[in-house]
Amino acid sequence: MDPVGARLDLESLDRLHRLGIGLAAVTGVIHLLLGLGAPTTPLGAASILAGIGYAVAIGLVLVGYRRRLVAAIGIGYVGSQVVLWYVINRPSSLAAVSPAAMVDKPVQLLLIAVCVAIVRRSGSAGE
Repeated sequence: MDPVGARLDLESLDRLHRLGIGLAAVTGVIHLLLGLGAPTTPLGAASILAGIGYAVAIGLVLVGYRRRLVAAIGIGYVGSQVVLWYVINRPSSLAAVSPAAMVDKPVQLLLIAVCVAIVRRSGSAGE
């Protein structure tokens, strides 16, 4: 077994964890792609950092590191991104929302719901 594989804790991942990982991967990739489209702008750099943050969170969940804490932090992390997006863009109608945001914002809202569900349920002490 390789050293990385030895550290992964995939057996203890349940449906909520797997759904959260998938949603975080989608929004993380969207943020990275948007950021790489304008890497020298403040918003582009922030998008790249956000994408990296999602990758780190996925990694922490995959190795089984304090999953409930990661989910709790995720609520604020993702929620703040949704609020900041709205404050920065102030879309006046659905037509004013970019295609990337049309995908990303529902994904982020679902991710918040998954994080809330993980935090609220009773779990093992190591989760």
